[in-house]
Amino acid sequence: MAAARKLIVMTSLALLVSACGGRIVPPSTTAGAPAPVRRPIPAKPLPPVANPTIVPAGANAAGAGIVGGPAVSSLGIGQSRAARALAAFRLSCRELVRRTDQSGLTRGADWAPACNAAQSVSDRDAEDFFATNFETVQVGDGKAFATGYYIPEIAGSRERRRGYEVPIYGRPADLIDVDLGKFSDALKGKSIRGRVDGKNLVPYYDRTQIETGAMTQAPIIAWAADPVALFFLQVQGSGEVRQPDGSTFRIGYDSQNGRDYTGIGALMRDRGMLQPGHATMQDIVAWLRAHPDEGREVMRANKSYVFFRLLDGPPLGAMGLPVTGGVTVASDPKFIPMGAPVFLSMDRTDATGLWIAQDTGGAIKGANRVDTFWGAGKEAEAIAGGMSGRGTAFLLVPVGTLARLQGGGGGTTPQR
Repeated sequence: MAAARKLIVMTSLALLVSACGGRIVPPSTTAGAPAPVRRPIPAKPLPPVANPTIVPAGANAAGAGIVGGPAVSSLGIGQSRAARALAAFRLSCRELVRRTDQSGLTRGADWAPACNAAQSVSDRDAEDFFATNFETVQVGDGKAFATGYYIPEIAGSRERRRGYEVPIYGRPADLIDVDLGKFSDALKGKSIRGRVDGKNLVPYYDRTQIETGAMTQAPIIAWAADPVALFFLQVQGSGEVRQPDGSTFRIGYDSQNGRDYTGIGALMRDRGMLQPGHATMQDIVAWLRAHPDEGREVMRANKSYVFFRLLDGPPLGAMGLPVTGGVTVASDPKFIPMGAPVFLSMDRTDATGLWIAQDTGGAIKGANRVDTFWGAGKEAEAIAGGMSGRGTAFLLVPVGTLARLQGGGGGTTPQR
């Protein structure tokens, strides 16, 4: 998903403290009871391949140094896992063959044979498909770190009713986007948001002004039950709203007021609101709810405010394609081509397997750093909220990629 829309849940307070485009929703902000703690089943990851070509400061995968990994057939992907990955890979092919690969490893045409073959492969032959059409490479030292994200859920209603009185706003009619690059070449790539006041363009209302009624030209698309849950959903960017009758609808990022984002974790820590040993995201949420007046002022220190829209269809990733729980990962496209398969051999079984890189995230940067997507619901919340896996990553690239890169001086060694 695009940075502001991505559905991410992490357990690291540091990200909440420092995130500027982060998307973090503590499990305790969802509708109903918190998800139960999920204890992972340990696993022994495959060791990385010794790589004499590692360049720590490499700007992308090609620059960081790659080395041939194990044969795809030796990874033990499994028929069920391969079939699910194949379905996601088919979806990615539309973009793979025409997208510029920032990793420096592949070209659009490289993916055409595998993409063409994928269209007629049955689920029972999915594992053979990957073994036949791909080879593995290891980027840098291959040491992988995986977190998790999911589609969060808050309690709300399309109609205002008792207990559901926190407005969820759509994009205001008077919010203006300004592309500064149209005014000066020196400002290319920069933009601002604001509103017209008389003959002047001024900053748009901040969080405090919006919550105290200054904004008059924004539609209310729904009503939330909990201001704290809505606050974290704004940080996250999108999610599901569960109504009193049990039905749900999805909302997603539409725009933002143009004000700077401020992580409230650091603020609370500096003010002594979080005691040593009690500084998890759950602790933050509990404190905000236990101190509603002070908590409101803390949240208002974050002047950024997100406006939502109603969503139809499945959740989409950064490629503009549907993402799949248990199959999609977010990664850094400079190190893993968008749409490519990647095999994770981790220290926990739930993260181990074949994934498809269909998403990105502001906190997901560098080689072998991935964020696993788990879908929606309590099970997804329980897995994603506690996901912290370490192991080895092997990127699957079209057969012949290693030889081409080696022949072109790409700093690779042949696959063993």
